[in-house]
Amino acid sequence: MPLATETVAERVAALRERVDEACVAAGRERGSVAILAVTKHWPREAVLAALGAGLRDIGENYVQEARAKYVDLPPCTTHFIGHVQTNKAKAIVRGFDLVQSVDRLEAGLALARAARELGRKARVLVQVNVSPTERFGAAPDEAEALAERLREAGLSVEGVMAIGPLAGDTERAFSAARATFERVGGTTLSMGMSDDWECAVTTGSTMLRLGTAIFGPRPVRERIPV
Repeated sequence: MPLATETVAERVAALRERVDEACVAAGRERGSVAILAVTKHWPREAVLAALGAGLRDIGENYVQEARAKYVDLPPCTTHFIGHVQTNKAKAIVRGFDLVQSVDRLEAGLALARAARELGRKARVLVQVNVSPTERFGAAPDEAEALAERLREAGLSVEGVMAIGPLAGDTERAFSAARATFERVGGTTLSMGMSDDWECAVTTGSTMLRLGTAIFGPRPVRERIPV
């Protein structure tokens, strides 16, 4: 599927305005919510288009995809947003600036070991499970203790990530994530995707993870191994 760079720029501009309007309606400042472009299954051309449109945060679910696309990029922050497999910890730390999906202590410790071996400071978010259909994520009442253990291990815990429910009370789920974020601490509450970002802004998100809203329907392709 071809990518229209002009369309990406137009969509990003329109999204930025809509997000800012939602912030104002919620009593928040314009520009207080960042937009992360989810480039899963899109080519390097899409990454460059998103950055060219003014975005500075990009995210991938799979290490292998990022290896082919996240090389020699303009200034930006790269985010790993997929499930953390411990045997991929070193590749994740080497290839990404921030890991949003630390859902258990084992994964965090693996990242901490990899960071020490590579001589890097690993920045992470605690993934919190606020959706009954989501397989991954720490329970909200366990997230604060997990964050403490991760910090003790040497990780820089910068907040919380959550995935909204496919069906049900999205506002309640995001409110639970925000309450967890307030206990965990940090600067980033990453929640809200293309279908539920407006509720996320209202509930306090500081970063939206958007793919379809920026690039259009995701191209159909074979699954790439993680």
